[in-house]
Amino acid sequence: MQFAGKVALVTGGTDGIGRQIALQLQALGADVLVTGRDKDRLARAGHEGMTAIEADLTGPAGVDAVMRGLAGRSIDVLINNAGMGTDHDFRVARPDVAGDERTLWLNVHAPIRLIVELMAMLQTRPEAMIVNVTSGLAIAPSAGNPVYCATKAALRSYTQSLRAQLKGSRIHVLEALPPLVDTAMTTRRTGRKLSAQECARQIIAAMRNDADEANVGMVRILKAVNQVAPWLARRIMIGF
Repeated sequence: MQFAGKVALVTGGTDGIGRQIALQLQALGADVLVTGRDKDRLARAGHEGMTAIEADLTGPAGVDAVMRGLAGRSIDVLINNAGMGTDHDFRVARPDVAGDERTLWLNVHAPIRLIVELMAMLQTRPEAMIVNVTSGLAIAPSAGNPVYCATKAALRSYTQSLRAQLKGSRIHVLEALPPLVDTAMTTRRTGRKLSAQECARQIIAAMRNDADEANVGMVRILKAVNQVAPWLARRIMIGF
């Protein structure tokens, strides 16, 4: 896909990976809309020439806010990037059930709901794309983040089924699987982190090539190991 003249909606597009995706798409000639919750970041996106939509996608009201923000405007690209994690480790403390619910909504329900709401519109476009951002942890989970891993695995499964449904249509479906990326969500994590800018660059390269998957950074190695020895991939990742 070429992006000049295209209209792209990036959820969670005011910070982290989403912001870098939005900026790079804009530089390639796309008209970009972003969603977010922080008013200052939304204002910054507006000053940068993007359409900013305030929407909290941790519940159904956020999907309604996005649809109101679009106000019937057509889009060519939907990038379901917004995501969050939650502490869910019985070795440390009783998990926060409310946090689990918000994570489930943001990481799974919101992307599916937005796809359902926007599908008819996307089907009218000469060329369209849906990008679902999952994680390398969708391939093999870690012990410390079971809810986050479960949501990303669920979205990965949904994306694969959706791609099969839309095969031969005008809508291309891409799954992006980032590794550990240097964002606000990973500030407490140690280890080697990929920059959000480089992560976005690799995702957009996959979009331009109409790839089915963007296995970003070290995820390429994880995917190769998983194809040969799934048990080994699980053993490696479970300790993270």
